[in-house]
Amino acid sequence: MNFKEKLKIKAENIGITLNDTQLQQFQDFYELLIEKNKVMNLTAITEEEEVIDKHFIDSLTCKRVMDMNQVRSVIDIGTGAGFPGIPLKIVYPEIEFVLLDSLNKRVKFLNEVIEALHLEKIQAVHGRAEDLARKPEFRGRFDLCVSRAVANLSTLSEYCIPFVRVNGYFISYKAQKGLEEIQECNHCMKELGSKIIDTDEFQLTDEDSKRVLIKIKKCKGTSKMYPRKAGIPSKNPL
Repeated sequence: MNFKEKLKIKAENIGITLNDTQLQQFQDFYELLIEKNKVMNLTAITEEEEVIDKHFIDSLTCKRVMDMNQVRSVIDIGTGAGFPGIPLKIVYPEIEFVLLDSLNKRVKFLNEVIEALHLEKIQAVHGRAEDLARKPEFRGRFDLCVSRAVANLSTLSEYCIPFVRVNGYFISYKAQKGLEEIQECNHCMKELGSKIIDTDEFQLTDEDSKRVLIKIKKCKGTSKMYPRKAGIPSKNPL
Protein backbone atom coordinates (compact mmCIF):
# COMPACT_ATOMS: atom_id res chain seq x y z
CA MET A 1 0.00 0.00 0.00
CA ASN A 2 1.17 3.52 -0.69
CA PHE A 3 1.17 6.42 1.78
CA LYS A 4 -2.32 7.64 0.92
CA GLU A 5 -3.88 4.19 1.11
CA LYS A 6 -2.33 3.50 4.51
CA LEU A 7 -3.42 6.87 5.90
CA LYS A 8 -6.94 6.58 4.49
CA ILE A 9 -7.51 3.20 6.16
CA LYS A 10 -5.99 4.25 9.50
CA ALA A 11 -8.08 7.43 9.54
CA GLU A 12 -11.24 5.44 8.79
CA ASN A 13 -10.39 3.18 11.74
CA ILE A 14 -10.83 6.20 14.05
CA GLY A 15 -13.95 7.42 12.26
CA ILE A 16 -12.43 10.03 9.92
CA THR A 17 -12.98 9.99 6.16
CA LEU A 18 -10.30 11.85 4.23
CA ASN A 19 -10.98 13.21 0.75
CA ASP A 20 -8.40 13.36 -2.07
CA THR A 21 -7.38 16.92 -1.24
CA GLN A 22 -6.78 16.07 2.41
CA LEU A 23 -4.81 12.93 1.55
CA GLN A 24 -2.58 15.00 -0.75
CA GLN A 25 -2.10 17.61 1.97
CA PHE A 26 -0.98 14.94 4.42
CA GLN A 27 1.43 13.49 1.87
CA ASP A 28 2.86 16.94 1.11
CA PHE A 29 3.21 17.60 4.85
CA TYR A 30 5.02 14.29 5.32
CA GLU A 31 7.45 15.04 2.50
CA LEU A 32 8.15 18.55 3.79
CA LEU A 33 8.69 17.21 7.32
CA ILE A 34 11.19 14.56 6.21
CA GLU A 35 13.05 16.95 3.91
CA LYS A 36 13.36 19.73 6.51
CA ASN A 37 14.28 17.21 9.20
CA LYS A 38 17.55 16.58 7.35
CA VAL A 39 18.75 20.07 8.24
CA MET A 40 16.97 20.78 11.53
CA ASN A 41 15.72 18.65 14.40
CA LEU A 42 11.93 18.42 13.98
CA THR A 43 11.20 14.79 14.82
CA ALA A 44 12.94 11.56 15.78
CA ILE A 45 10.14 9.67 14.02
CA THR A 46 10.74 9.54 10.25
CA GLU A 47 9.65 6.09 9.03
CA GLU A 48 6.47 6.45 6.95
CA GLU A 49 4.17 4.16 8.93
CA GLU A 50 5.38 5.55 12.25
CA VAL A 51 4.78 9.14 11.14
CA ILE A 52 1.25 8.18 10.06
CA ASP A 53 0.53 6.46 13.40
CA LYS A 54 2.46 8.50 15.95
CA HIS A 55 2.11 11.97 14.45
CA PHE A 56 -0.88 12.12 12.08
CA ILE A 57 -3.38 9.66 13.59
CA ASP A 58 -2.31 10.45 17.15
CA SER A 59 -2.96 14.16 16.49
CA LEU A 60 -6.49 13.39 15.34
CA THR A 61 -7.47 11.27 18.35
CA CYS A 62 -8.83 14.27 20.28
CA LYS A 63 -12.12 13.61 18.48
CA ARG A 64 -12.47 10.74 20.98
CA VAL A 65 -13.24 13.27 23.73
CA MET A 66 -14.24 16.44 21.82
CA ASP A 67 -17.03 17.17 19.34
CA MET A 68 -14.98 19.16 16.83
CA ASN A 69 -18.19 20.36 15.13
CA GLN A 70 -18.75 22.57 18.18
CA VAL A 71 -15.31 24.20 17.90
CA ARG A 72 -14.64 27.45 16.04
CA SER A 73 -11.13 28.31 17.28
CA VAL A 74 -8.14 26.26 18.44
CA ILE A 75 -4.70 27.13 19.80
CA ASP A 76 -1.92 24.52 19.81
CA ILE A 77 0.65 25.29 22.51
CA GLY A 78 4.22 24.08 21.95
CA THR A 79 3.25 22.79 18.52
CA GLY A 80 6.82 21.88 17.49
CA ALA A 81 6.67 20.51 13.95
CA GLY A 82 2.92 21.16 13.87
CA PHE A 83 1.39 18.44 16.03
CA PRO A 84 -1.47 18.14 16.69
CA GLY A 85 -2.39 21.45 14.99
CA ILE A 86 -1.62 20.84 11.30
CA PRO A 87 -3.32 17.41 11.05
CA LEU A 88 -6.38 18.82 12.85
CA LYS A 89 -6.45 21.81 10.50
CA ILE A 90 -6.33 19.55 7.43
CA VAL A 91 -9.30 17.53 8.69
CA TYR A 92 -11.28 20.52 10.03
CA PRO A 93 -10.49 23.30 7.52
CA GLU A 94 -13.33 25.56 8.69
CA ILE A 95 -11.85 25.96 12.20
CA GLU A 96 -9.51 28.89 12.94
CA PHE A 97 -6.10 27.74 14.24
CA VAL A 98 -3.15 29.37 15.99
CA LEU A 99 0.07 27.35 16.29
CA LEU A 100 2.39 28.63 19.03
CA ASP A 101 6.04 27.70 19.38
CA SER A 102 8.97 29.31 21.18
CA LEU A 103 11.55 28.46 18.46
CA ASN A 104 11.53 30.76 15.45
CA LYS A 105 13.08 28.14 13.14
CA ARG A 106 10.11 25.85 13.75
CA VAL A 107 7.65 28.71 13.14
CA LYS A 108 9.33 29.40 9.79
CA PHE A 109 8.91 25.72 8.89
CA LEU A 110 5.24 25.85 9.90
CA ASN A 111 4.71 28.87 7.65
CA GLU A 112 6.26 26.91 4.76
CA VAL A 113 3.82 24.07 5.45
CA ILE A 114 0.83 26.43 5.65
CA GLU A 115 1.77 27.97 2.31
CA ALA A 116 2.55 24.67 0.56
CA LEU A 117 -0.71 23.07 1.74
CA HIS A 118 -2.77 26.21 0.91
CA LEU A 119 -4.22 26.28 4.41
CA GLU A 120 -6.39 29.25 5.36
CA LYS A 121 -7.53 30.68 8.71
CA ILE A 122 -4.34 29.52 10.40
CA GLN A 123 -1.29 31.35 11.74
CA ALA A 124 1.99 30.20 13.24
CA VAL A 125 3.14 32.47 16.07
CA HIS A 126 6.60 32.74 17.58
CA GLY A 127 6.53 33.31 21.33
CA ARG A 128 6.28 31.85 24.80
CA ALA A 129 2.92 30.85 26.22
CA GLU A 130 3.49 32.82 29.42
CA ASP A 131 3.92 36.03 27.37
CA LEU A 132 1.18 35.55 24.79
CA ALA A 133 -1.37 34.49 27.40
CA ARG A 134 -1.25 38.05 28.76
CA LYS A 135 -2.10 39.66 25.42
CA PRO A 136 -5.79 40.55 24.99
CA GLU A 137 -5.92 39.15 21.44
CA PHE A 138 -5.03 35.70 22.80
CA ARG A 139 -6.19 35.50 26.42
CA GLY A 140 -9.54 33.79 27.00
CA ARG A 141 -10.25 33.69 23.28
CA PHE A 142 -10.21 30.05 22.18
CA ASP A 143 -12.88 27.34 22.27
CA LEU A 144 -10.18 24.69 22.52
CA CYS A 145 -6.51 24.51 23.46
CA VAL A 146 -4.55 21.38 22.55
CA SER A 147 -1.01 20.38 23.44
CA ARG A 148 1.25 17.40 22.96
CA ALA A 149 4.05 19.26 24.75
CA VAL A 150 6.09 17.26 27.24
CA ALA A 151 5.51 18.88 30.63
CA ASN A 152 3.88 18.04 33.93
CA LEU A 153 0.09 18.40 33.65
CA SER A 154 -0.04 21.14 36.32
CA THR A 155 2.66 23.13 34.53
CA LEU A 156 1.04 22.63 31.14
CA SER A 157 -2.40 23.61 32.45
CA GLU A 158 -1.02 26.89 33.82
CA TYR A 159 0.38 27.71 30.37
CA CYS A 160 -2.67 26.58 28.40
CA ILE A 161 -5.87 27.35 30.33
CA PRO A 162 -5.48 31.16 30.27
CA PHE A 163 -5.93 30.99 26.46
CA VAL A 164 -9.31 29.23 26.76
CA ARG A 165 -12.64 31.04 26.99
CA VAL A 166 -14.97 30.26 29.91
CA ASN A 167 -16.78 26.96 29.13
CA GLY A 168 -14.05 26.12 26.62
CA TYR A 169 -11.68 23.16 26.88
CA PHE A 170 -8.05 22.16 27.13
CA ILE A 171 -7.05 18.70 25.88
CA SER A 172 -3.66 17.39 26.94
CA TYR A 173 -2.20 14.50 24.94
CA LYS A 174 -0.23 12.29 27.31
CA ALA A 175 1.55 8.98 27.63
CA GLN A 176 0.13 6.57 30.21
CA LYS A 177 1.94 8.27 33.10
CA GLY A 178 -0.39 11.23 32.54
CA LEU A 179 -2.91 9.36 34.69
CA GLU A 180 -0.55 9.69 37.67
CA GLU A 181 -0.22 13.45 37.08
CA ILE A 182 -4.00 13.85 37.43
CA GLN A 183 -3.76 12.90 41.10
CA GLU A 184 -1.52 15.92 41.73
CA CYS A 185 -3.74 18.41 39.90
CA ASN A 186 -6.54 19.21 42.35
CA HIS A 187 -5.04 22.46 43.64
CA CYS A 188 -3.96 23.48 40.15
CA MET A 189 -7.46 23.01 38.70
CA LYS A 190 -9.01 25.04 41.52
CA GLU A 191 -6.50 27.87 41.09
CA LEU A 192 -7.08 28.03 37.32
CA GLY A 193 -10.89 27.88 37.57
CA SER A 194 -11.03 24.54 35.79
CA LYS A 195 -11.85 20.88 36.29
CA ILE A 196 -10.90 17.59 34.65
CA ILE A 197 -14.08 16.20 33.12
CA ASP A 198 -12.84 13.25 31.06
CA THR A 199 -9.84 10.95 30.67
CA ASP A 200 -9.59 8.55 27.76
CA GLU A 201 -6.98 5.79 27.85
CA PHE A 202 -6.37 3.89 24.61
CA GLN A 203 -3.78 2.13 22.50
CA LEU A 204 -2.72 3.80 19.27
CA THR A 205 -1.31 0.65 17.62
CA ASP A 206 -0.87 -2.96 18.71
CA GLU A 207 2.80 -2.32 19.51
CA ASP A 208 2.27 0.98 21.32
CA SER A 209 2.02 1.65 25.00
CA LYS A 210 -1.13 3.38 26.17
CA ARG A 211 -2.02 6.98 25.30
CA VAL A 212 -4.19 9.22 27.46
CA LEU A 213 -6.29 12.23 26.53
CA ILE A 214 -7.12 14.50 29.47
CA LYS A 215 -10.06 16.85 28.87
CA ILE A 216 -10.25 19.91 31.10
CA LYS A 217 -13.14 22.38 31.16
CA LYS A 218 -12.58 26.04 32.05
CA CYS A 219 -15.44 26.90 34.40
CA LYS A 220 -14.58 30.50 35.26
CA GLY A 221 -12.07 33.21 34.43
CA THR A 222 -8.42 32.57 35.31
CA SER A 223 -6.75 34.93 37.78
CA LYS A 224 -4.50 37.54 36.14
CA MET A 225 -1.57 36.22 38.17
CA TYR A 226 -1.47 33.16 35.87
CA PRO A 227 0.55 32.13 34.00
CA ARG A 228 3.49 33.08 36.19
CA LYS A 229 6.81 34.22 34.72
CA ALA A 230 8.95 31.93 32.56
CA GLY A 231 10.39 28.95 34.41
CA ILE A 232 8.29 29.26 37.57
CA PRO A 233 5.45 26.90 36.51
CA SER A 234 7.93 24.10 35.80
CA LYS A 235 10.10 24.69 38.88
CA ASN A 236 7.15 25.18 41.22
CA PRO A 237 3.97 23.59 39.76
CA LEU A 238 0.65 24.68 41.24
